[in-house]
Amino acid sequence: MLSDGATGDASVTQSADDADGESKKKSVAFVTNQIADFWKIAEAGANDAGNEFDVDVEVVMPPEATAVVQKQKVEDLLAGGVQAIAISPLDADNQVEWLNGVGEKVPLITHDSDAPGSKRLMYIGMDNYAAGRACGELVVKAIPDGGNVLLAIGRLEQDNSKYRRQGVIDVLLGRDDRDAAYYKEQPDAWDPVEGEIKGDKYTVLATLLDQGKAEVGLQKAEDALNTFDDINAMVGLFEYNPPAMYQALKKADKVGRIALIGFDENDVTLQAIKDGECIGTVVQNPYMYGYESVRVLKELLAGNEDVIPESKYIDIAPRTITKDNVDEFWEDLRAKKGQ
Repeated sequence: MLSDGATGDASVTQSADDADGESKKKSVAFVTNQIADFWKIAEAGANDAGNEFDVDVEVVMPPEATAVVQKQKVEDLLAGGVQAIAISPLDADNQVEWLNGVGEKVPLITHDSDAPGSKRLMYIGMDNYAAGRACGELVVKAIPDGGNVLLAIGRLEQDNSKYRRQGVIDVLLGRDDRDAAYYKEQPDAWDPVEGEIKGDKYTVLATLLDQGKAEVGLQKAEDALNTFDDINAMVGLFEYNPPAMYQALKKADKVGRIALIGFDENDVTLQAIKDGECIGTVVQNPYMYGYESVRVLKELLAGNEDVIPESKYIDIAPRTITKDNVDEFWEDLRAKKGQ
C-alpha cells in the first residue's frame, strides 16, 4: 500500500567510533511476523545484502504469530545493541505507540506489511490491494461463469492482509473503480468478515482465519469442504494456505473439481501449478524484501537520508505465476535460495 508519508524520529546518523577510533561494523535486524518458508527466501536476500554491504544481519522469525512475541523479540534485539530494524508488523493499528518508541531508539522501517500510522521511516513491499486484485483475476480465469468462492488467510489485523483480501473481493464483485486509496479515504467501506458477500456472478461464502497456524488452516479447509457442498473455488492468501487447501482437497478427492488459487511461492503450490492442479499464484519478492531492507538500513546508519524516497515507499511489484511461466520462476527461485 502506498504510505501516507509519515516520518520517523530516530536519528539516522552514523554510529560513534569505538574506543580505538576504528569504525564498528553496523548491526541490523530483519524481523518477520512468524516462521514460514516465505521468510526463508527473504532471509537469503537479507544475508546476501549483509555480505555485499559488510553489515551484520540478524534475521528474527517469531516462533508464534502474535504481537506479544514479536514485541519481545524486538526488545531483545534492542537490548543486544542492534542499530537499525526492519519489521513486518503483526497488528499495525495496535502497535503504533510501540513502533514509535522503537523508532525513537533506532532507525525503523517496515517491510511486507506496513504501519502507515506510525513514525516508521519508510515501507518496502508491494501494493497488497493490487496483488489481491491479481489473485481475483485468477479466480475469474478459473470459473469465468461465476460461482461460490472460499477465502483463507492468517489474520486481518495486518495491513497487508486486509488489502489483499479486499482486492480479491472487489474483482469478484466487479468494483473496477476502487484502489488502495479508496479504503484509506473511506475506512467504513471494507467488506465484513462474517457472512456471505454476494455479487451478480460470484459469492464469497466465507473467509477462514487461522491466526498464522498452518495446522489450523488445514483443519478449517477440511471443515469447510464438509460444511459447504457448493464450493467452486478456494483461494489461499498466505503462503501456507494453498498447500493446506490442496491437502484438504486431495483428502476429499476433489482436486481438479474445485479450482485452487494460491498466493506466494510454496513448493507445494508451484508443483500443483506445474501439474495443472492449481490455476496459479500471485507472488511477492521476499528475496528483495530482505535485500532492500538491509541496503536501506545500512545507508541510513551511514547518514544517507536520500535513500528514503519522497513517497516513503519502495514498490516491489507482485507477479502472477501460472503453468506458462512456473518453470522459469521456480528455477530462479531455487537459485536465489542456493538450491
